Amino acid sequence: MSHEWSSNTMLHKTLLHKTLSEQKRDLIAGEYSPLELTEAYLAAIEANAHLNSYITVLADTALDAAKSCDVNAGKLAGLPIAHKDIFCQSGTRTSAGSKMLDNFVAPYDATVVERINAAGAIVLGKTNMDEFAMGSSNESSYYGSVKNPWDEARVPGGSSGGSAAAVAAGLCSAATGTDTGGSIRQPAAFCGITGMKPTYGRVSRWGMIAYGSSLDQAGPMARSAEDCALMLEVMAGHDAKDSTSSTTATEDYAGALNTPLEGLRFGRCETFEENLAAPIREKLDLVAAELEAQGAVAVEVSLPHAHLAIPSYYIIAPAECSANLSRFDGVRFGHRCSNPENIEDLYKRSRTEGFGQEVKNRIMVGAFALSAGYYDAYYRKAQQIRRLIKNDFLNTFAAVDLILAPTTPNVAFRLGEKTDDAQAMYQEDIFTIPVNLAGLPALSLPAGLHDGLPVGVQLIGNYFSEARLLSAAHQLQLTTDWHRHTPGASS
Repeated sequence: MSHEWSSNTMLHKTLLHKTLSEQKRDLIAGEYSPLELTEAYLAAIEANAHLNSYITVLADTALDAAKSCDVNAGKLAGLPIAHKDIFCQSGTRTSAGSKMLDNFVAPYDATVVERINAAGAIVLGKTNMDEFAMGSSNESSYYGSVKNPWDEARVPGGSSGGSAAAVAAGLCSAATGTDTGGSIRQPAAFCGITGMKPTYGRVSRWGMIAYGSSLDQAGPMARSAEDCALMLEVMAGHDAKDSTSSTTATEDYAGALNTPLEGLRFGRCETFEENLAAPIREKLDLVAAELEAQGAVAVEVSLPHAHLAIPSYYIIAPAECSANLSRFDGVRFGHRCSNPENIEDLYKRSRTEGFGQEVKNRIMVGAFALSAGYYDAYYRKAQQIRRLIKNDFLNTFAAVDLILAPTTPNVAFRLGEKTDDAQAMYQEDIFTIPVNLAGLPALSLPAGLHDGLPVGVQLIGNYFSEARLLSAAHQLQLTTDWHRHTPGASS
């Protein structure tokens, strides 16, 4: 399919891989216009449709917004971004990657969408994702698997795989994502970008389709820590519409980026590093060496209950999902089966037809864990383990400023490699889930390539220490070029 913008002079590919912050400076300097930048991204999206990173492309509205954009009107003015298709956007299909919501057009904007609109961003579209954010590979989407732009035979990670792939492939300046058990950080690592999960409650969840309400958190996905700081300044802050939104004051994330690393104490935990794949450990050591070269001090720390995070999470998250997804009943909105015989038939067939297998599996596990006779044995016990994990982190942050850890056990795996092995798939989040259970902030940043595939490492901070995490990552990115690597370019 051909579009008007396809015939326009394409801006050089390197422009599409510039950081959000660089593009903002260029726009203000008049190097190019928001319309030229938007047209270039739309052409790139069309040329890379095979990656399947977008569910919905909003070409007409994006072009209209670009034509009338004042680049001085907001922090993100003129910058083309994409939203994970879990955020409600008024007048736009919001599917959560599910057949259940394939026909759902949101009647309002999520708070995150509202704030990004107010900052002047141009929305290119809604990105693909694992169905209802349940997955680690972006293979459970009703709209098909997303391909990793570094190797199209591999997964981009999940559940925010569409956002990660779009940023990595130069199909948007930055994107929003959500992280329930690693769904921003794991795809960021697999796709070679920077992604941040803020402290639980730092970014409003209002208008974000719920998976696990005590775990879900929205965050930015971009090329650099500087970009994530710019996005977070817009996204973060108290929202009276979200009862779990924190009233803790936000920080000057961009202003804090130049904080030096001298004297920073970072923890390394053997629990996270034992039996780690050699390529990941090698990159972790490189990042540790760079931190120390800039004056940071390594400290051995212990997280004795971290190994219990996965069994605890896969009780708590499904329990919350079984409650949240009970609202999809075929009555008020979403998929409805044809010609139901009665109300029970309506519920059963609408849910059977509307939900994919992974979602059904988790609903059943959650319903079982909450059922009479099993609540104490499973759900209550999982919550007690969650508290132990949180206490371990609190004890650790009494001694260090942040923790350096792997993001993933290995580089991106092949499409289809783990779809029939749920346990292997769940293990992909072994280093990210403890952070969600504790409600802490963390980010993943690129640490180079192994056999042409990105490796990410994770920085974990204490509550509401986003500015410190972003500044540490930014200082690393000032002296390394790992975040500059792009798919198809020489490493």
